[in-house]
Amino acid sequence: MDDPDILRLLHADAHAVLAGTGRVVLDEWQRFPALWDVVRRAVDDGAPPGRFLLTGSAAPITAPTHTGAGRIVRARMRPMSLVERQLSTPTVGVRALFAGSAEVGGECTVDLPNYVEEILRSGFPGIRTLAAAGRAAQLDGYLDYAVTHDLTYQGTTVRRPDALRRWLAAYAAATATTASYNSILDAATAGEANKPARSTVEGYREALTHLWLLDPVPGWIPGDNRLERLTASPKHHLADPALVARLLGLDASALIGHRLSEPIAVARRSGSALVGPLFESLVTQSVQVYAQAAQARVFHLRTREGRHEIDLVLERPDGAVVAIEIKLAATASDSDVTHLLWLRERLGDRLAAMVVLTTGRYAYRRPDGVAVVPAALLGP
Repeated sequence: MDDPDILRLLHADAHAVLAGTGRVVLDEWQRFPALWDVVRRAVDDGAPPGRFLLTGSAAPITAPTHTGAGRIVRARMRPMSLVERQLSTPTVGVRALFAGSAEVGGECTVDLPNYVEEILRSGFPGIRTLAAAGRAAQLDGYLDYAVTHDLTYQGTTVRRPDALRRWLAAYAAATATTASYNSILDAATAGEANKPARSTVEGYREALTHLWLLDPVPGWIPGDNRLERLTASPKHHLADPALVARLLGLDASALIGHRLSEPIAVARRSGSALVGPLFESLVTQSVQVYAQAAQARVFHLRTREGRHEIDLVLERPDGAVVAIEIKLAATASDSDVTHLLWLRERLGDRLAAMVVLTTGRYAYRRPDGVAVVPAALLGP
């Protein structure tokens, strides 16, 4: 729909997409939202499943007149998971973890430098195969286009693109944390007396979410109230950790030994290594894909006082839960599983599996029941 000739044709006759047989892909459909209702009516008239695929890099500005319920299934397409990147053959599946039947074993040769390389290579298929300089140029172009073009198309006026870019960099520095949006704004505008209004920043954040550029993990609040004093603050993530590295100007050598410095450090504990949060973001991106295939939603858990935290909580509609910790280590220590065991005491049989994802070589199960799995060995 970003082809002017195609768009002119559809403005003249939107039903032209119904001609012929076979699958029809309507790319960037949000530029002509009327297609949604055309497809919905075609389904009502008997179009078979899979006849139409509506793909887009943003949500439409105006909502369709019908939700599409019962006709159109929505699926977020994320960058490639670790399994799709074919780093190793997975041996432990999310579906099996939910079923309580997962065999925990296997070996892989993917190590920390390999994971760092995957962070930088990106999960975008058209970018990851490029040389380092080409990847950097493409990622920079992706970010610049989002700020200078896509937001405007979405109806958001960006008066200060440089300020929005600094906000994005501060958000990137807060990756895998629950830093408040006020602290992110303060980090982005350190030393500035004339800060953007909070309403302006909220508008930017909402628009960037509609562009699928932000991919926050919501806080988990179980419906049965068996857990108290949980916070619903989201964990911050961009769609791809490679974008984080570009926004912060990091390469492999800088990333492994990188330490945050002010003013961005206000969004995170001072002195924390950034490779850990970026590894968590890389793994979270993959787990989101596997969970979606298992009809599960992904959350994180954090009590208000910060006494208990679990990186990822996967929950299915039937209430079954898989809890996952992500550690930048080859093995899991007793302290690494403390919060998982705490959650088991509270959820009982509802907790189907406890997992620690690592940068190690071997998958194994601890005597306490916690599965220790290299990130590259986890799959759907």
